[in-house]
Amino acid sequence: MLDIIIEGGSYPDYEKGRLVQTDIGIKDGKVVEIGHITMQAQKNINAEGKIVSPGFIDIHMHEEDFIHEGEKFVIADMMLKMGVTTCLGGNCGVQHQDLDVFKNTIKKLGGSPVNYLMLAGYNAYRKKTGVDTYLKADGRQQKNLLDIMQKQLEEGAFGFSFGIEYDPGMDVEEIMNILGNFEDKNLFVSVHYRSDSVRAMDAIKEMVSIADQSKMKFQISHLSSCSAMGQMSEALDLINREIERNPKLSYDTYPYCAFSTEIGSTVFDEGCFETWGKSYDSILITDGEFRNRYCDKELFEKIRKENPEMLVVAFVMSEGEIAEAISNPYGMVASDGIINNGNGHPRAAGTFPRVLGKYVREDKIISLMDALKKMTLEPAKRLDLHNKGQIFEGCDADITIFNPDTIRDKADFLQSDLPPEGIDYVIVNGKIAVDHNMVQDNRAGRFISYNS
Repeated sequence: MLDIIIEGGSYPDYEKGRLVQTDIGIKDGKVVEIGHITMQAQKNINAEGKIVSPGFIDIHMHEEDFIHEGEKFVIADMMLKMGVTTCLGGNCGVQHQDLDVFKNTIKKLGGSPVNYLMLAGYNAYRKKTGVDTYLKADGRQQKNLLDIMQKQLEEGAFGFSFGIEYDPGMDVEEIMNILGNFEDKNLFVSVHYRSDSVRAMDAIKEMVSIADQSKMKFQISHLSSCSAMGQMSEALDLINREIERNPKLSYDTYPYCAFSTEIGSTVFDEGCFETWGKSYDSILITDGEFRNRYCDKELFEKIRKENPEMLVVAFVMSEGEIAEAISNPYGMVASDGIINNGNGHPRAAGTFPRVLGKYVREDKIISLMDALKKMTLEPAKRLDLHNKGQIFEGCDADITIFNPDTIRDKADFLQSDLPPEGIDYVIVNGKIAVDHNMVQDNRAGRFISYNS
C-alpha cells in the first residue's frame, strides 16, 4: 500500500518543458510511481486543476536565529505555509550559533519542519574574533578565522557566506584567505555586496572578481537590494555576460521593493539617504512600541542608538526593476526571510506565492514554468540536491500543491506573518506538513550536511 496518491494534478516536466497531468504515488518518503495508479493508499489527494510542484527551495533565508526566538521554529513554519520544503540558511555572513549547536537544537526539538542546509557565516566569527567592523583582519585573526571556517565545514556547512557591506573593513584579499585555502571548488559561496545604488556596479564587479579567483559556485545575494535603484538593467547585462562565461556564477532576488536589516548596521551609516535619494520616512519600524510607524530623523537616531538589533524595512527600491530581476532568464527566487520577535518583512511569509500570483498570473512578466524553475530546479542544481527540485520516480517526496488561479501572498508590511492563499498541501519527505495552510505536527525535515 502507498502512503499517498496525488490524483489528477499537473506537475512540471522540465525535460519536456510542459505541465503533465497524471497521478503520483508516494511511499517511504519517495515518489515511487507516476501515471495511472491501481494500488491503494492511506491518503488520497484530489489535485484536479491544481499544480503539483516540487517543493520550493529557498536558497537564501535566515533561520539561524534560535538565540533571538528561543528554541522554536518561526521562519520555518512560515516557509512551510508558502510551499518551501528546503532552505539554505547562514547567508550574509550571519551565523548566531556554531553549526554543531544548531544541529543539536534541531535534534532536541525532534527534527525540523523543513529540510535545512547551512553556510558558515564569516561575519559572525569575524565579530567573535574581535575584528573591527571597519578594519581588515590582521594575519593572526585571519588564521583564526580560517581554522573556524574549516571546523564549520567539517560540521557539514555547504560553504561560506560573506556580508561585505556589514563589515566594510574586509577586502578581497581577506575573503580569498578563506576561499583560496580550500581545494574543493564545488563549495557554495554566497556574498552580500559591498554597496548598493550608485555604487552597485562596482560592487558587482568586485564579486565577479572574487568568483573568478575562487572558482567556486558563487551566489550574488538578493540582487534587488543592490541594484533596483536605477542600475538593474546595467547590472543584469553584466551578470548575464559573466554567467555565460562562468556558469558557476548566479544570483537570487525577492519580489518586494523594500529591504530589511538591523537598524544599527553599516547599511544605515551616514550618507545612505542621500545615496538612495530618500529620507527618514522611507524607514518602517517592525517591532517594539513604535511598531508599524515610519521614522523621522529623531526617531531613527533614537532607535539606532538604543536598539541597534531591531529590524526595520527600507522602501528605497523600484518595482519595475524588481520585475526585471525576476523575469531575467538567469537567477533564482529567494526570500531573504529574516524575523526577530516574530516580526519583520513579509518576504519571510509571502515570497513564493507572490511571484506566482503577481508576476506570473497578474502581470504576466514570466511564465509559470520559468518561475517554477527558479524556485525548484535551479536552486536544487546549485546545491547538488539531485533528488529534489523536480518530480520523477525515485525523487524525494517534497511536493507543494497549489491552485494557479488563486495563489497569492497575504502578508504585508503591517502584518508580516499572514499565510498565503491557494496552497492546498505541502509534503516534506513524504509526510503531509501543511493541509490548506494549517501546519501539521510535523518534523519530517532534516539537516542536510555537505558531507552526507
